[in-house]
Amino acid sequence: MAALKYAGLDDTDSEDELPPGWEERSTRDGWVYFANHGEEKTQWEHPKTGKRKRVAGDLPYGWEQETDATGQVFYVDHLNKRTTYLDPRLAFTVDDNPVRANTRQRYDGNTTAMEILQGVDLTDKVAIVTGANAGIGFETAKSFALHGATVILACRNLVRAEEAKRQILEEWHKAKVEVIPLDLASLRSVQHFAETFKAKNLPLHLLICNAAIFGSWWSLTEDGLDSTFQTNHLGHFYLVHLLQESLRRSSPSRVVIVSSESHRFTDIKDSSGKLDLILLSPPKKEYWAMLAYNRSKLCNILFSNELNRRLSPNGVTSNAVHPGNMMYSSIHRSWWVYTLLFTFARPFTKSMQQGAATSVYCAISPDLEGLGGMYFNNCCRCLPSQEAQNEGTAAALWELSERLIQERLGVQAISS
Repeated sequence: MAALKYAGLDDTDSEDELPPGWEERSTRDGWVYFANHGEEKTQWEHPKTGKRKRVAGDLPYGWEQETDATGQVFYVDHLNKRTTYLDPRLAFTVDDNPVRANTRQRYDGNTTAMEILQGVDLTDKVAIVTGANAGIGFETAKSFALHGATVILACRNLVRAEEAKRQILEEWHKAKVEVIPLDLASLRSVQHFAETFKAKNLPLHLLICNAAIFGSWWSLTEDGLDSTFQTNHLGHFYLVHLLQESLRRSSPSRVVIVSSESHRFTDIKDSSGKLDLILLSPPKKEYWAMLAYNRSKLCNILFSNELNRRLSPNGVTSNAVHPGNMMYSSIHRSWWVYTLLFTFARPFTKSMQQGAATSVYCAISPDLEGLGGMYFNNCCRCLPSQEAQNEGTAAALWELSERLIQERLGVQAISS
């Protein structure tokens, strides 16, 4: 590997930072290597940790990878009309075969949403938060509103939504908050929400797909699908589809989809390896609430990844997040057993403000400008399950989701 010219680096005591005289570079296929300018040599292992790394995610919107006459990889930023040999994704490198990724940032599981937004002005931003009447959805919406954003509370329960709006206005009477009804278990309701929002001629910079149900008894929606699957995945899928033009016109814009670590404990394919609707919307005799929830959370990450692949060329990025371990919120209210479990676990869980932090981080952090297709936990990028990274499964889920909507509302409902 060719030696690189000397570039002085400051000394540091941080384990992950490079010693003086070292530089971090990446190859065309995404592997990170380290150049020792003093000894004019390169190596694959980090000089302090001994770990091998690779870059994570796609290049930011507007960037392109090229190779110079010597075979050296460089990067073209077409938006700002500049070139650099520094891979813009190096801020988000992951260890070779890690369970979790090593992400350099100052936030962690104890960080609150308001701490992340400290000093941030969102006056010109418009955000939609689903399930914003309680829990982390409420804290996410409130945090945006208290920093100047125009926030739409997209909620099924209008009484609770209006109370959430009142509480936000009580904290700051100039907050720009509005309630628009949205029942994700009804495709018609999703349509009406999108029509109502688009009639306002507002931009859309942040779309937080937060709403979910957990531990519900078996039931079918008015569209004939399992309520957990439709509420947690299909309703959000259709919502994003209907609002994609608003997102494109407002680019750079971001979608954040709230998933869960429970996505790791399931699959959505049959024994032949094909995506199976019976697993996603099972009959009553095969229904298990926890498994239904886990499968819907796997769908969330697959959808987020495929959405990013499709919309990032238009300046719309998408990331999925896990809000926190054993998060105590109203999501568990469907069954007293879960309520009891969450009550006992409550002293060991995050606060709602801490739970909202990762969604807020992915929504506003300048570190993520143009970066998507990733999964975050505790404000830190980590690798989801192997199945959640399966591009074939993500594409198949997208096609199935479109077909389910077309069968219920007609082809025109999902046309581009």
